[in-house]
Amino acid sequence: MANPGYGKRSAPGQLPREAADFTPLPARERYVAGFIDHLPEGASMSVKQLAKQLPLYGQQAISTALTALAVAGYLRRVRCPVGAGEETRWVFRTFWSRTARDNEWWTTYLATETATQAAPPAPEATTPPPPWAPAEEPPPAPEDPGPEQGPEATAVPQQRTPVQAPDTEPAPPAPDAAPAAPQAPEAGPSPAYLALARLGRNDHRLALSADDCAALEARAAEWLARGVSVDYLTSALTAGLPSKVDSPVGLLRRRLTDKIPPYLPAENTSPDTPAPTARRILMECTDCGRPGQPEALPDGLCRPCREAHSTKPGELPAHPTEAADVKARMSNLRDLLRTV
Repeated sequence: MANPGYGKRSAPGQLPREAADFTPLPARERYVAGFIDHLPEGASMSVKQLAKQLPLYGQQAISTALTALAVAGYLRRVRCPVGAGEETRWVFRTFWSRTARDNEWWTTYLATETATQAAPPAPEATTPPPPWAPAEEPPPAPEDPGPEQGPEATAVPQQRTPVQAPDTEPAPPAPDAAPAAPQAPEAGPSPAYLALARLGRNDHRLALSADDCAALEARAAEWLARGVSVDYLTSALTAGLPSKVDSPVGLLRRRLTDKIPPYLPAENTSPDTPAPTARRILMECTDCGRPGQPEALPDGLCRPCREAHSTKPGELPAHPTEAADVKARMSNLRDLLRTV
């Protein structure tokens, strides 16, 4: 499985797998295409990984075969963002189709994939009850007894009192003790109070008493209410201290008043906040890996790579066996030079 790499993603609408698939392709491309078609969803499709699993061809041959398959309309390589905020990273995926597709189909499909990833999850809608289901009736209200009807007295069986010995005195009746009300737990110190109390432990020059912390608590709480953290408050109060502090409470009171930060509203609290723009899937050139929009990379190739291959749209590159033999040509040139 890909982690994260050129993971395989199967395109929809493919024809059923048959033995005659990829017959028009040359032998190498047909071999690579058949292997990719049987890979599971999400399998790694990098050139290095495919070359490890296909011992007949090296990385350069696999790269050339993948380029030929992209030109023929069987695959497209893309980059897509994963995550949100500062944890966003780009992963590489390869969309594969057993059925060859043209450039218009791939452009439309990749645009649909972009819209699917950018769409927010739909809220769960509550399904109304079917019309034949009986409506829930409110519970019946308790009957109000009339003024002449009183509550019926419940018959309590008479209990037998134990017989006391003649020498024992009857126990005095216990006074009616009112149940003690549960005491509410005392609220702990506020974050502003704790931040002020810790200043003296971090720096002995800012040691405060309990009364000093209580006197400055309201000013420190105003800082926290403006959206700053406790660490920011601590660093602002302890930065640039003189070598000797005669009155810690006076110094902190002055800093809490003079250095109070501006108020910043919380993120995404206003309904007028524009939604972040959706990032599109970027397709990359199958040959050189240059990213671009799907409509700018026909046949999965950028313009320089497409001109270098000098092939017609939809036509596969020449098979390696059909290329001119460089060694034979050089030998022929040497023979001609000798005769001269």
